[in-house]
Amino acid sequence: MIYEASQYVFQPPPLVSRAHKILIKPNASYPYPYPFSTSREILGTVIDKVKQVSDADIIVLEGTASGESVYPIYKSLGYDFQRVLMLDVKDCIWVEIENPLPHPFAVATFWVPNVVLSCDFLITISSLRTVGNHAFLSIKNLLSLLPVSKYKKESDSGWGSLDEFGWDKVYADLYFTLPFDLAIIDGRKKFSAPDNLFKGKTECPGKIFEGEPYEIDREASEMLGVDRQYLDIIKTGKSELEN
Repeated sequence: MIYEASQYVFQPPPLVSRAHKILIKPNASYPYPYPFSTSREILGTVIDKVKQVSDADIIVLEGTASGESVYPIYKSLGYDFQRVLMLDVKDCIWVEIENPLPHPFAVATFWVPNVVLSCDFLITISSLRTVGNHAFLSIKNLLSLLPVSKYKKESDSGWGSLDEFGWDKVYADLYFTLPFDLAIIDGRKKFSAPDNLFKGKTECPGKIFEGEPYEIDREASEMLGVDRQYLDIIKTGKSELEN
């Protein structure tokens, strides 16, 4: 669903009230404020609304492309929430889980923090960000759940060893392997860069997207007019599972 930001009110789905552990994945891999990263405002709103309907443990989980600690980034972005467990991917115990697709597009298994598997409800909250003709939305936000030390290429940072498979296929496999229950894209503002990841301009679309990750990534991508190849691959995977 697409909402006008001025009219948007987050209402936790009924499953939230029955959950014991809720994981929230923000876009906070780099120390750049909103609209590059997830805003403290919307993250805080979601946390507060969840607390109103649930006594579940709330976990915020993120990792960095450099493999360094994410806690200084949490601090710089103002992520200082009460009764919320703030975790770093690199400090977690990782487990290897299988891609449920009969024929994975690129990756048959992923290493992920075991805390993800122990949670009853998974939420991804991303900003509205584009680089060139590509958008970084809710599904691509899941990449930094993968431990860099398992996926970096030689001495480089990031997840470079996955590059050889083709990123659109990797994102599609990640979508099926880590099935998040809810996605929110904060499009009150939009950060767009022509080619450099960190240098761009800010616009104000004034929209909030909320729903199933694939569905809202498609809605946002159609609004932006950007490349949707990873979404087309996911559609193919959905058809395979249905058949």
